[in-house]
Amino acid sequence: MSKTTLSPIISGTMNWGVWDKNLTTKEMENMIQLCIENKITTFDHADIYGDYTTEADFGKAFHNSKISREKIQLITKCGIQLVTENRNNKIKHYEYSKDYIIWSAEESLKKLKTDYVDVFLLHRPSPLMQADEIAEAVEKLKSEGKIIDFGLSNFTNSQTELIRQKTEVSFNQVQFSATHYEPMIDGSLDYMQTHGIRPLSWNPLGTVFREDTKKTRRLKKLLADLVQKYSFGSDTLLLAWILKHPAGIIPIAGTVNIARIQSLIKAVELKLDKEDWFAIWTESMGDDVA
Repeated sequence: MSKTTLSPIISGTMNWGVWDKNLTTKEMENMIQLCIENKITTFDHADIYGDYTTEADFGKAFHNSKISREKIQLITKCGIQLVTENRNNKIKHYEYSKDYIIWSAEESLKKLKTDYVDVFLLHRPSPLMQADEIAEAVEKLKSEGKIIDFGLSNFTNSQTELIRQKTEVSFNQVQFSATHYEPMIDGSLDYMQTHGIRPLSWNPLGTVFREDTKKTRRLKKLLADLVQKYSFGSDTLLLAWILKHPAGIIPIAGTVNIARIQSLIKAVELKLDKEDWFAIWTESMGDDVA
């Protein structure tokens, strides 16, 4: 079981830097403060974000903010090797040697300007990963207080079991939403509940606002009715749908829209009726449950 308590909604930083919004240091500082004011105290990173630059940009903003480290929780990930001017890689691949995991974690600490990260994840599974070596790196980082909890990202049940046999796995960050509900039916969420692994959900709004398909049109039509019923926005309703699952899934929201950030935490207090929960799933599937 994890030692870390995360906020019920997590702020994803992938788009804060040069990959998308290109926020200034001051804008990042304001965004961190805004999230905390709205009870979003956990920030999700990965070393690769912004071609290996966003962690450092965030770290500078956090340092300038003078916010106490104990007020926030930091998640970061390692393992993906991008082809970028910031790394000498000829092809995109994965690296999970003991030395690399330790080096990467320590690099993230420097960039984030912190002595520890609350949750350290392996970003994507590699066919060449060796569980013993991963476990040795994790146990060393834990013993030195550099990471509190360890977890995975985008790992299948069998891949998770391979690692879990050697070292404790407390989290698995997977794609999950009303439009991408496969982990709910392929046994992934059941497995995580069985083994005390907390699921984190990336892209929690799915394709509802990104694509115009039969599925998203059905969902938007239903959500328009539910907005009237609950007096909450569609995005808040979609997060509430995730939060109702007994696996205790924590959504990672990547927005930097101020109004949306202010509305996100409301999903925690929104209790969807069971039939409305099934209605959302039904419209996504395009058919009734069996």
